[in-house]
Amino acid sequence: MFDPALSPQPPPSDTVKGETPRMNVSPLDLRQQRFRTRLNGFDKVEVAAFLTAVADDYEQSLRETDKLRQELAKMEAVLNEHREGEKNLRNTLLTAQRLSDEMKEHADQEGKRIIREAEGRASLLLEKAQMRLEDMQRDIDALGLKRREVETTLEASIQTLRHTLEYVRERADREADDKILLHRPRQAAEPAAAEMTSLDQARSR
Repeated sequence: MFDPALSPQPPPSDTVKGETPRMNVSPLDLRQQRFRTRLNGFDKVEVAAFLTAVADDYEQSLRETDKLRQELAKMEAVLNEHREGEKNLRNTLLTAQRLSDEMKEHADQEGKRIIREAEGRASLLLEKAQMRLEDMQRDIDALGLKRREVETTLEASIQTLRHTLEYVRERADREADDKILLHRPRQAAEPAAAEMTSLDQARSR
């Protein structure tokens, strides 16, 4: 006997959007369905065969639908995984870009710091070199002054030695003259003494 409750019903209003509504009639219901007989009605064998064929097709459709639903779930999982990977990759790229910018900024600051330190050291070395040059110039000037002092002292010493030598020579000459006078006869002593006196007076002039 046909049961209207087993006939296909419209999907409920709260069916989730995107999901395929499932029918309330199962393939087993189609195979076991029996209809009342009437005069000049349908052939029971043909109706039973048709219901069996419909049940087989319906069962195959349900299997394919389940299979597609499982594949869709797998694809959605893979898609979600790809989306998550894309999100992670995007975050990684953003992090890498930020790190690159930070490293570049740090490198610029470090380079500027190194340049400032190098300029400071160069200025300090230049200042020390200038001071050293000034010290050397003062030493050279002092050596020049000392050289002139030594030259003056040497010239004075040479002049003193020259005068001393002349004095020694003159004294030696006088002593030699005195010895000659001592060996002369007495009668010639007085003229010789007078001559010696005249000679001394001339030299003193």
